[in-house]
Amino acid sequence: MRYSISLQAEGDREFTLEETIVLADAVAPLEGIASGMGTWGYGAQIVVEAENSDLAVEKALVVFAEAIAKTDLPVWPVARAESLAEDDDYAELEDLIP
Repeated sequence: MRYSISLQAEGDREFTLEETIVLADAVAPLEGIASGMGTWGYGAQIVVEAENSDLAVEKALVVFAEAIAKTDLPVWPVARAESLAEDDDYAELEDLIP
C-alpha cells in the first residue's frame, strides 16, 4: 500500500529559501514536497510503499535521511512523522460526495 508520510525535523537556526529548494530537489524522486523556509527546521511529505503504517514511517525515515545525506543540508533530528494511507485519503474524499 502507498503511504504519504509527513516528516518534520527541528533545527537550531532558521532554514533559508535556498535550502528549501535544495530539499525540494532531494525529495522530488520520492514524490516529495519540501517545507521549512523561515522556520527553525525543515520538513517534507514523501510517498513510500509498505505493508502498514509503522513500516511506512520506518521506511520514510530511512529514505528521508538518505536524501538529506546527498545534500549539504544540516542533519537535524526528525521530531514528528505522520502517515496517511492512500486508501484512507480517498475514503475521506468519498465521504464528502453526496
